Amino acid sequence: MNTVNNFVINIGTLNGSGSQSSNNVLVRSLFHMGLPVCGKNLFPSNIAGLPTWFAIRISAKGHLSRKQENDIVIGMNAATLIKDQINTKKGGVFIYNSDLKVPLFQEREDVTCIAISFKEIVDTVTPSVKLKKLLTNMVYVGVVAQLIDIDKDILISTVKKLFSDKPQVIESNINAIEAGWNYSHSQINISNFPFKVKSLKDANKDKILIDGNTASALGLLFGGCSFMAWYPITPSSSVAENFHAYAEKYRKDKNGKNNFAVVQAEDELAAISMVLGAGWSGARAVTPTSGPGLSLMSEAAGFSYFAEIPAVIWDVQRVGPSTGLPTRTMQGDLTSAYYLSHGDTKHIVLLPSSPEECFEFGQTCFDLAERLQTLVIVLSDLDLGMNFWISDNFKTSKKPLDRGKVYGEKELENNPHFARYADVDGDGITYRTLPGTYHPQAAFFTRGTGHDEKANYSEDNLIFKKQMDRLTRKLETAKPLLPQPIARGEGSLGLIAYGSSHSAVVELQDLLSDIKISSRYLRIRALPIVEEVKKFIEKQSMTYIIEQNRDAQLCHLILSEWPELYHKIKSIVQYDGLPLSADYLYEKINKTENLS
Repeated sequence: MNTVNNFVINIGTLNGSGSQSSNNVLVRSLFHMGLPVCGKNLFPSNIAGLPTWFAIRISAKGHLSRKQENDIVIGMNAATLIKDQINTKKGGVFIYNSDLKVPLFQEREDVTCIAISFKEIVDTVTPSVKLKKLLTNMVYVGVVAQLIDIDKDILISTVKKLFSDKPQVIESNINAIEAGWNYSHSQINISNFPFKVKSLKDANKDKILIDGNTASALGLLFGGCSFMAWYPITPSSSVAENFHAYAEKYRKDKNGKNNFAVVQAEDELAAISMVLGAGWSGARAVTPTSGPGLSLMSEAAGFSYFAEIPAVIWDVQRVGPSTGLPTRTMQGDLTSAYYLSHGDTKHIVLLPSSPEECFEFGQTCFDLAERLQTLVIVLSDLDLGMNFWISDNFKTSKKPLDRGKVYGEKELENNPHFARYADVDGDGITYRTLPGTYHPQAAFFTRGTGHDEKANYSEDNLIFKKQMDRLTRKLETAKPLLPQPIARGEGSLGLIAYGSSHSAVVELQDLLSDIKISSRYLRIRALPIVEEVKKFIEKQSMTYIIEQNRDAQLCHLILSEWPELYHKIKSIVQYDGLPLSADYLYEKINKTENLS
């Protein structure tokens, strides 16, 4: 196996020890060398001092999904030292802090073990006890950087950029890296170290390294969002924090005053209610949340659907049910988002798979919410939202904002019999007016109760059924407006997935190709499901539906539309909270198809 630009580094440390900055230096330095790289952070949900891991994958083929095996493991946590060594691949390298006193720990013979007294090294960098704790992490950066041949100039430049807002700490961090580098060069006697990186120079010139939550915040800003209400919840909080920071910088009027509002609500129900008020008044409004918050928004979601008020929920999914695993990733909110609320509701659901789509859907979600006058829910997840991904530079949309069917004063003059809930065009979408429209016909009651076309209260069974049928018709109208599925490859074996599963499925296709099995992959980007999905499944000999939840939610949604397809579908699910890996998918398909 070629290990140049093709291996995984996994770093086991303590939460709150400052290791995040050190790991950022490593992954960003590799990116600036032009390498295909991703960084995945596995961190605890409650207190500092608990175990955390950071996996860096360099892939010569550009794959960004998680690998199950670790080639280089750095053990800096006594509580997980034995486990970290076990998780080192046979023939790999285990670098560990020899200052840690761990009973029963013994070096494995089938891996290269490198014991380092990090205390001795960091003692030469600073006399400060407080700084030593933080700078120890930068020492391992220097050690591993020297071993794998990271460009030192890029390494130092990365430190300066990362701490540009804290110039007072730059020198000490560089000194710690230098100390680790020099120790590795002079004391670690390993000829032909098996894992190396080689610069690809400008390969990442037109790319960025970014997490999905930052991309989402930028997308919402460029998408015209002017109001955000939120309640803090992992892993969505940084969507709100980044949006506020960018809006403070870029969303000002000519007098320097804010052209936006961000409100931290008392809870999630209050947040979505504020968003509905803003959407009703004509603002583009969103609330970022995660699964528990989505549950609390259920009643207001039904109000948005039935009263036909534009609104957006940006759900960065985590593991449920209940509090679940707050800092692990999953795709468990699909059906709850689609049917959110009591009674008969179906919502528009968008399924981004990359930072580019998080950015793109920042406008798409509002265009759809206003065009269709309804709630739109965007389902990201922790892996996509909080981890590092290489992305093409974002391209801002040249499409004008789609405000939908809005009557102003001139339109009302030409339509004197305006009725808020009348289907004038036959597409299920009615016309609305906005508060402040100066015309005697502009006013209407907004009702979450039964109502007729003129928004008058009604309990008439035929009128109610007519309104519900219209809402169903509106959903059909929505289908061609949604982000359409994207197909990749050709072959009789079918693969269907969505969201952050995308990178693992693309790599799976390469693994299958290596053994001469061709596959066709369809990535679903929105709900409701469109007819193209049915046609795809009918064409393939067998289709595996891949998702990160226990109950095969997408599979059941497809079968609820077309139950006759049951004999052409098989489900692969993962629900342990870890990002999906192509190795896992290959193993699952191999058990059924006997690939070998």
